[in-house]
Amino acid sequence: MTGMRAPDAGASRQEAVDAFFGGYPLAAEIFAVLAAGVAGLAGVETRVQTSQIGFVRAHPFAAAWVPAQHLGRPGAPLVLSVFLRRRDASPRWKQVVAPRPGRFTHHLELYAPADVDAQVRDWLREAWQEAGKTA
Repeated sequence: MTGMRAPDAGASRQEAVDAFFGGYPLAAEIFAVLAAGVAGLAGVETRVQTSQIGFVRAHPFAAAWVPAQHLGRPGAPLVLSVFLRRRDASPRWKQVVAPRPGRFTHHLELYAPADVDAQVRDWLREAWQEAGKTA
């Protein structure tokens, strides 16, 4: 499947990101805006994996993934999953799940670079702040 390549351990981060989004140019464009917003947060590691690109501080706080890679049907070009310690009530979320008490995974469908707006950056900052806590 296009885009489902495991990252090459010797590749640069940008090469790994480019390989991840091979065949999904709109998803790559949206991710570039998302990554630029995360770049302003201190101590963030970007982890390119086979199924997602994660953002990690002391703990993971968000991940981006391409639904077409996994669902095999059209949908949003990119989904951002944000890990918060509270359930956010925004109607923008496609789905919110609680994998364990006090932890909520919020899934946001992104259709265009402009969807990565101030509200999304605020959620990412909140998740980043929480990811720096040890408890």
